[in-house]
Amino acid sequence: MTKRTKIVATLSSLHYDREFITSLLEAGVNVFRLNTAHQTPEEMGEMIDKLREYAPDAALLVDTKGPELRTSAHGDDLEVVAGQPIEILGNIEGVSRGGTLYLTSDRFLDTICEGSRVLIDDGALELVVSKKAGSSVICIPQTDGVIKRRKSVNIPGIPIDLPALSERDEQFLRVAAQKNVRFIAHSFVRTREDIERVKEFMRGEGSDARIIAKIENQQGIDNIDQILDHAYGIMVARGDLGIEIPGECVPPAQRMIVKKCIESKKPVIIATQMLHTMIENPRPTRAEISDVANAIYQRVDAIMLSGETANGKYPVEAVQTMARIAEEIEKHIPKDLDQKLHRVSNPLTETLARVSVRACESMPIRAIITDTITGRTARYLAAFRGQIPVYAMCYQEYVKRELQLSYGVEPMSMPRYASRDAFITSAVETLMQKGKIAREDFILVLAGSFGSTNGASFVEICQVKSILETGTK
Repeated sequence: MTKRTKIVATLSSLHYDREFITSLLEAGVNVFRLNTAHQTPEEMGEMIDKLREYAPDAALLVDTKGPELRTSAHGDDLEVVAGQPIEILGNIEGVSRGGTLYLTSDRFLDTICEGSRVLIDDGALELVVSKKAGSSVICIPQTDGVIKRRKSVNIPGIPIDLPALSERDEQFLRVAAQKNVRFIAHSFVRTREDIERVKEFMRGEGSDARIIAKIENQQGIDNIDQILDHAYGIMVARGDLGIEIPGECVPPAQRMIVKKCIESKKPVIIATQMLHTMIENPRPTRAEISDVANAIYQRVDAIMLSGETANGKYPVEAVQTMARIAEEIEKHIPKDLDQKLHRVSNPLTETLARVSVRACESMPIRAIITDTITGRTARYLAAFRGQIPVYAMCYQEYVKRELQLSYGVEPMSMPRYASRDAFITSAVETLMQKGKIAREDFILVLAGSFGSTNGASFVEICQVKSILETGTK
C-alpha cells in the first residue's frame, strides 16, 4: 500500500462494468458510493450484486437523501424577475404555476421569518422573505432566473423539523439491509436522534450497518459531539454545508470536525467538488490540488469523488490524481504521537496502540500486524496516524470491508488459529506471499489472547526470519 488516505468513488447506475471497476480499484479506490438520489432501489440492488462480484474486497456505501426540502415535482418551471414577489407554500402534491411555488413540505413555515434567505438549486437563485402569512410566505427574488421542479431548497440558519427518514429512503435502506451493505451515509444529520432513527430502521430489517453522519448544516455542526457518540463516522459534505453556512466558515468547520473524529477514532470523509474540473478536463486546477492536499494534511481517513467518477470524462485519471497527491503529501505530514483520544472503550488497547506507533519511530519496523474480531484494535492504530502500514488480519468479511475506510489500514481475511504462534506465522507467510514484507524485515505484532471483549493484550517485535524458523501452525 503506497498511500494511507482512503479514496471513496461515486458510481452511476449507467456505468459500472467489470473493466471500469477494476481500473478504479487499480487506481486506488477503497470504497464505492451509491447515490440514491440518481437511481431506483432496483437499480441499486443490481449494482450491489455486480460490485460484490467485481470487487469483493471493496466496501460499499449507500448514500440516502435524508430530510431534505425540494421544489415540488408538479406544475411548471417558474420564471422569476428580480424584485417581483412570489408566494411559497408547502405541499408535496402542490402544483407550481404562475407566481406560486410549492415546496415538498410545509414544516418550514413553523420557523421561517421575515428576512430569511431561501436558496434554490444549490444556491443558484436567492429569494428573501418579505412577509409571512399563516400558510405561506411572500418572497422577493434577488435576481432573474428560472425555478425548476425537484430542485434543492436551503433556508440557512432556520431549523426545519423534517422526518429523519423519507419513504424513499426506507425503500433504499431495505435493499441495503437485504444485501448486507456495511455503510449507510445519511444526509442532513442534525442530531443524534437522526442517527438513532436510521439504526432503528436497519435493526428492524435485520442489519447492523454502520451509519456515517453527513454534516451539511449548522445544526449538525452545533451537535457534532452528540452525533459522534452515536455515528460510526462522519462525512463533511461541503456542498450543502457551503450553502447553509457562509463559505468562509466551511474550512474552520471542516478542521474542527476532522480533529474531533480523529480524537474519537471515528472515520472522517471529506466530500464535494474535490477535483470538480476533472469532470470535463484531464487535469485539475492548482486550487483543487491544494484542497485535496489540505484535507490530507488534516489527516482525514478518506477523500471522496462524486461527479468526477459518476459521470465525468476522466474518472480513472481523477482517482490516480488523488492517489498521487495523497502519496506525496503523506510524506510531509508532521508526526503527532501524543494524539489525545476520547470515547476510549478499552484503555489497554489504546495504550498498546500508542506504544506500537511510537516503537515504529525508533526501530526499523516494516509493518504492524494486528488480528481483529471487530475492527476496534485496527481503528485505535489508525487514530494515531502512524507512518508504517497496518495489516489487519480479519476473521469476518464484514470487518474487512469496514476497515477499508480507516486511515493506513490494509485489511485481509484470515482463519482463526488455536494459538498465538500459529496466528503470527500464518500472518507473516501471507504478507510475504503478497510481497509486503521480506525475511530480513522487522515487524510489530499487536494482538489479543483473551477474546474480543478484552481487545489487544500484547505487543511483540521480531524479525520475519525468526518467525519462519521457529513458528508452527
